[in-house]
Amino acid sequence: MDLLLTVMVSLVGDAPTTLPPTVPATWDEARAAMRECGQVDPELVTALEAEDMEAVRKIIGQWYSGSRHMVEHDRAVLKRALKAYRKRLKVTLLDAESSLGGGPMSGGRTSTIVGITPPHRYPRAVWDELVRQGRLRDSKHGMYELPPGG
Repeated sequence: MDLLLTVMVSLVGDAPTTLPPTVPATWDEARAAMRECGQVDPELVTALEAEDMEAVRKIIGQWYSGSRHMVEHDRAVLKRALKAYRKRLKVTLLDAESSLGGGPMSGGRTSTIVGITPPHRYPRAVWDELVRQGRLRDSKHGMYELPPGG
């Protein structure tokens, strides 16, 4: 459930403010994480094998700018995490709306819940990356909400 992006950022030591501080990764840990991801970018493989810090920084910069797609593993993790978030939000809203109406003859009310604590099976770096991409908004205190129109 971890992102390869997190390991690569930890390797180069240039963590953006959205990622929590981590223990610096070694080249061997970065190569192992890359192998676990399966199919990855050939340029990233070359940079890790050559232990070329500047090439890894360049690839990370391209991931952040959107000029290069993230590896398939990271995109799949982010997609699953957002789906899990939306499902939990929907269940939370349905639960709140079913208990707000009072009696069986009332018209019911709509919930005012806009944000929830995301599922714990995904690390915080996943949620922070979704915030950075604009797919979620950070509501502080560990709560996240969907952006308008999301």
